[in-house]
Amino acid sequence: MIESWAALVGVVSVVVATLAIGTWSLRFSRTTSDFLVASRSVRPALNASAISGEYISAASFLGVAGLVLVFGAEMLWYPVGWTAGYLVLLVLVAAPLRRSGAYTLPDFAEARLESRTVRALCSLLVVVVGWLYLLPQFSGAGLTLRAAVGLPTWVGTTVVALVVLAGVAGGGMRSITFVQAFQYWLKLTALLIPAMVLLAVWVGDGATNPADIAPVGSAAGTDTSWSLPIGAGTQGLYATYSLIIATFLGTMGLPHVVVRFYTNPDGRAARRTTLVVLMMLAAFYLLPPIYGGLGRVYADRLGDLDQSDSLVLELPRVMLPGIGGEILTGLLTAGAFAAFLSTASGLTIAVAGVLGQDVTGRRFGRVRLSGISAFRVGACLAVVVPALLAFTTLEVGVARMVGLAFAVSASTFCPLLVLGIWWQGLTAPGAVAGLLVGGIGSGVAVVWTLFEISTTGWPAVLLGSPAAWSVPAAFLTMVVVSRATRGRTPAGTRRFLVRLHTPEVVPLDRG
Repeated sequence: MIESWAALVGVVSVVVATLAIGTWSLRFSRTTSDFLVASRSVRPALNASAISGEYISAASFLGVAGLVLVFGAEMLWYPVGWTAGYLVLLVLVAAPLRRSGAYTLPDFAEARLESRTVRALCSLLVVVVGWLYLLPQFSGAGLTLRAAVGLPTWVGTTVVALVVLAGVAGGGMRSITFVQAFQYWLKLTALLIPAMVLLAVWVGDGATNPADIAPVGSAAGTDTSWSLPIGAGTQGLYATYSLIIATFLGTMGLPHVVVRFYTNPDGRAARRTTLVVLMMLAAFYLLPPIYGGLGRVYADRLGDLDQSDSLVLELPRVMLPGIGGEILTGLLTAGAFAAFLSTASGLTIAVAGVLGQDVTGRRFGRVRLSGISAFRVGACLAVVVPALLAFTTLEVGVARMVGLAFAVSASTFCPLLVLGIWWQGLTAPGAVAGLLVGGIGSGVAVVWTLFEISTTGWPAVLLGSPAAWSVPAAFLTMVVVSRATRGRTPAGTRRFLVRLHTPEVVPLDRG
């Protein structure tokens, strides 16, 4: 039974608009380079909108409000970290990465370290991080249709998987760029208009100030106060700083984020793109905490939510019963579905590019025409595996799952990129050792969380928030092993680093 026709109309409208824009932009996708990096011709304004569109995922649209509802203001570290991560990326990675001439992270790793082993390991990690990040997108889509429309959870997962696969396999990066740019502005509008209306309702009700609320009560079932660090005491402080490390450093290693900087014409455009992204994300992340605060005010009316991630979709009908609340719910549902589609599309492109290149055995610097077919096969694999996992009974909060993806990214690709770009002494054995230490360490934490393995005390805290120890361990391992194997430094390292750090306006000696 359909519970909200307005929400259903919102979902259908987003799907139709996504398919229409994707179909229109298919005419621009002709070559393998178009599919992988849009032929490196995306200008900063369009690219910033597309990056913001794919970066604002289910965790941003639904998860932040749910976390603020349950745990309070300390959860604002999530949006702060997600935004500030782009500042770190701007300073350390954006321009040099674009100048590398790579198509994917494994391409960069192989070119920098001249090692097929490092490339293979990076390819595996890209797939793991991509699937880990895709899982909450598909699960969140099912949650959204169930909470807002009343449809079974498998419907939302299936719809997102099919639409994403059609868009990515049909036109690749060139096509999805236009779709994601549109979806950013849709998501911003979908949160902004209801937030303004609901704030007006709150003022009219004369309700309690959200900052004065302590426990949420039955809506979230927790006694965590509004302003303490995550948890309390030393363990709480550790978890807070671990979250900061994961979000600040994990952004630069996310496959769907990194691949976007290969689409810029040059390094200068990559820096300009990042600056615009910072402004766009800052504008968006002002909005989700409003829903979390209002959820605390109206907690007694919300009842017992199945999942706090559904707060954004439930709140309008609670605060504004009738047709007004239904219309706002429809708009929010459309925005949430756009979040799933845009982020899932970006992740699928990143994973498909890696799978497709490795399947064809392409050597760095040469792209075969058959790469388009391989890319499409990779897109199918990229979508099917996490979609099937989303049909299982695994129930982990959307923002929590995305936080784990950031932790894995920060523990693996962040050390590789920072040391690979800024330190001449990095060797292939050092990179492999560091990737294994960071990947296995953070991977154990992911398994522990997904399967809810019973642990208490410090072991539970360390596994639940691994970045504070797994990131330093990965950096230290790369440095120590590289120094022990300094004779394995690639012969072309100095020339490659000069290429990374030389602006395009400065001619390089090709002799």
